[in-house]
Amino acid sequence: MRALDEAAVVAWASACVHSLDVLRPAINGINVYPVADSDTGSNLLHTITGARDALADGELTGAGQALSLLARGAVRNARGNSGVILSQVLRGLAESAAGAPELGGDDLAQALVHADRVATEAVARPVAGTMLTVLHAAAKAAKGDSLDEVVVTAAKAASTALAQTPQQLPVLASAGVVDAGARGLVAVLDALAGVVTGTATELAHSCEAHTQATSAAPAPYAWEVMYLLEEVTEPDLHQFRHALSSLGDSVTVAGDGSGAFAVHVHCADIGAAIEAGLEVGRPRRIRVEPLVTPIPLVAPTGPDRTVVAVVRGDGLAELLREEGVAVLAVSQGARPSVEEMLGLVTERAVGHITILPGDAQLTTAADETAGHAMIGDREVVVIPCASPVQVLAALAVHDPARRVNDDVVAMAEAAAATRRGELVVAEEESITWVGLAHAGDLIGFVDGEVVLVEPLSEENLVTAAMTLLRRMLAVGGELVTVITGAAAPEGVAGELADQLCEERPEVEFVSYPGGQTEAVLLIGVE
Repeated sequence: MRALDEAAVVAWASACVHSLDVLRPAINGINVYPVADSDTGSNLLHTITGARDALADGELTGAGQALSLLARGAVRNARGNSGVILSQVLRGLAESAAGAPELGGDDLAQALVHADRVATEAVARPVAGTMLTVLHAAAKAAKGDSLDEVVVTAAKAASTALAQTPQQLPVLASAGVVDAGARGLVAVLDALAGVVTGTATELAHSCEAHTQATSAAPAPYAWEVMYLLEEVTEPDLHQFRHALSSLGDSVTVAGDGSGAFAVHVHCADIGAAIEAGLEVGRPRRIRVEPLVTPIPLVAPTGPDRTVVAVVRGDGLAELLREEGVAVLAVSQGARPSVEEMLGLVTERAVGHITILPGDAQLTTAADETAGHAMIGDREVVVIPCASPVQVLAALAVHDPARRVNDDVVAMAEAAAATRRGELVVAEEESITWVGLAHAGDLIGFVDGEVVLVEPLSEENLVTAAMTLLRRMLAVGGELVTVITGAAAPEGVAGELADQLCEERPEVEFVSYPGGQTEAVLLIGVE
């Protein structure tokens, strides 16, 4: 096929309905994320069927106009998180086509890139290992000299990305399945390739669920709330998204291009989710379904528990990830959203989660998450930490082979026993317990108390750090840990190690690049 016209769009919509109808039971069977409610296949089929039917309501004058009708029908009939995202894929294609009579290879490649951006923007918290990941892979790979080559390349890249989803999302790996929504998206792209190339689409897939029998249906722990929101202005959308994110997770607000938005959220308070819409517009076609407590389709092969961390600084976050710890990296001064914190917990395929937060503000956010209704039957324990050095101390004694309670106690004791120091640069003039600090001065803290104020220079930085260490080591200590910030001069950790070795050769010294912006140096003594 040389170019995609309105007839090809109609044929594609019908092929999608056929493929998703055949695959519906299999996709429902591998549906474990974000909730194991076995309806992703049904939701995708309902969404694309509504989109196909919308084509019959208008006179088709080109591929762009056909895609526009398809997208509008998908948004208005979207079901579930996957259905809403699929509607945004179609919307992105329609916006890029912009009423064009037909789409060539380059046109479709650009449309897929735009669809990737539109779909991702509609989701409050994109997650790796889902249909958004597969869409991004397809859009990135969509290149070629002809329409055939573009669609085939995109479909193959999507299939490859689908196979990698269990390595990106632990709950999928635990269940031994690929992401259900992503499997549906691959079927949609395969259907497009089939229409363009004139070849049959292969519907079978090797990744199927191995279900286990349960004695009774689990009780709902939360609700899936969906509605169509109209008469809302663009400035109100940001606050509306924020309000939904504070209620739960899987938040999606997806426009149809003509002023209406499909709203989706998993939450424990149905009324609050609907009231949020009433405050900014007119909700209609409200739909509420119960969510059941997630149950892995196969039992985890390892311990039914894990440790996660919430920290500031990209370097520190990467260090923890290299140690196998799931990490939420938060920028300086920012507070993680409820949805981000819930995602950190609910994406683990275990029943017990220990959270290690990197400072007092992050500890408060973790405490609030531990008591959130969306946690379900999981047991969440927060170990209070006032500094990232205490997070590292807790992880150093973590032992998955130990009893859960004993392990939590050991980590909590290690964190509490770690003395903490920090050197920060004053942003404005202030009065401290040790004198006046001018903007740009170096301020030293030990366990939250100001103990020195010095003019800032590379030489003074090492001197000030040694002053803190002498004070901290005066009451004992065997290990010094230093985390360097984004503003720390190169080589400062080495200079500090050399001076410490001269004065206290019996003390072990380790340092890591943290990348934090709030402190030049973070120091821990154990």
